[in-house]
Amino acid sequence: MGKYDRAKENDLQIIARVAELADRHEISMSQISLAWLFVKGVAAPIIGSTKIKHLDDAVAAIDVHLTDDELAYLEEPYQPHEVVGSLTQNPAAGTILVDR
Repeated sequence: MGKYDRAKENDLQIIARVAELADRHEISMSQISLAWLFVKGVAAPIIGSTKIKHLDDAVAAIDVHLTDDELAYLEEPYQPHEVVGSLTQNPAAGTILVDR
């Protein structure tokens, strides 16, 4: 079992909503996702651009304006992921946690 398998169904629901809004706006899912980040105040998202299309999507996302209803629709199914594999919960053999 992968570390996020327990959240898979919830994550797929959010992905489907991103896809739906991207179709409605006739833009990419990346643009919807980045537009959401910008609304949340993330001014410098990490963009893994391996193709010029990735960079074009990122720049175009600046002009995407999601309505309050669209933002609520994207966020409604969200559930935080369980913390899995954190150093404080699962330290590797030989790791010394200095705050203990």
